[in-house]
Amino acid sequence: MIYKSDEGRRLIHQRYRERLDAWPVPREELRIDTGIGETFVVASGPVDAPPLVVLHGSGANASTWRGDVADWSSHFRVYAVDLPGEPGLSAPTRLALDSDATANWLDEVIDGLGRDTVALVGMSLGGWTALDYVLRKPGRVETLVLLCPGGLGKARYGWLVKAIGLRMIGRHSVRDMARIVLGLDGPEVDPILDDVELTFSHFTPRPAGLPRFRDEQLRTVDIPVLVIVGERDALFDSASTAERARATFPRGEVRLLPGVGHGLLNQTVAVREFVHTHTG
Repeated sequence: MIYKSDEGRRLIHQRYRERLDAWPVPREELRIDTGIGETFVVASGPVDAPPLVVLHGSGANASTWRGDVADWSSHFRVYAVDLPGEPGLSAPTRLALDSDATANWLDEVIDGLGRDTVALVGMSLGGWTALDYVLRKPGRVETLVLLCPGGLGKARYGWLVKAIGLRMIGRHSVRDMARIVLGLDGPEVDPILDDVELTFSHFTPRPAGLPRFRDEQLRTVDIPVLVIVGERDALFDSASTAERARATFPRGEVRLLPGVGHGLLNQTVAVREFVHTHTG
C-alpha cells in the first residue's frame, strides 16, 4: 500500500482533482494502458506541436507543472505524466529501479501517446526516470532536461538528521521537513507546502535510494542535455551532480543556481528556451 489509509488516499486525490480543475489552460485527461495498469496523463497545447513529456518527482503528481504549463503549452504539446507508485492517478505499482521495468513502462506510455520521439523533462525522481529511459531506449528522446535529478550526485542525509532532531524536541512537523528538504519558505510557496504536507501525512514514499549512473553510461548520452540544480539541495550533492554532468555528457549544459535548494522554481523559461532551441 502506498497510502497509509483509504481516507488518506481520498484526501490526496481530492486535492489533486482541485488542482486539475484549476489547470490554467485547456487540458485533456488521458489514460494509457500499460503492462502494469493505467497511466494517467494530462495533455495541453496544440496536438500538432512538438511533444514535450514531463515527469514529476517523488511524492508528487502532474500538478507539479501547473505553474509551467501555460507557457510551455504555447510552444509544445505537453504531456504531464503521473509516475506509477506515486500519489497521482496512475497504477500504484512500484517498479524495480535496477531493471528495465521503468524504461519499458515509459516506452509503452510514449507509444500510447502516438509519438515516435519526444523532448523529455524530469524533476528529482522524474529526472532519474528520464535519464534511465534515455540510456535504456536510445533514439526516442531528442532533448533532455534534468531538474535536481537523482542518480548523479551523492545522496545527502543531513536533512534527515535535522528532521529527527526536531521531532525529538517536539518541534518537528511534516511542514518543517518540507521546508528543510525543498529549501522553500515564505507566503508565496504556501500552496506548495500545503500540498506536500497533505501528501506526506497520508502517503508512504519509496524506502530505497536511487541507483547512481556510471560515468561510462553518461558518456553515451549524445543528445542535448540541460541540467539545473540548486547549490543548497538538501537531498543530492549538487556540486558533484554538476561536476559529473559537465565531465560526461558530450552535449551537456549545466546550471548551478546559488542559494537555491531542491525545490526548483521559476525555471519555466529556461526549460522552454533550451527545448525549443534543440528540438527539430
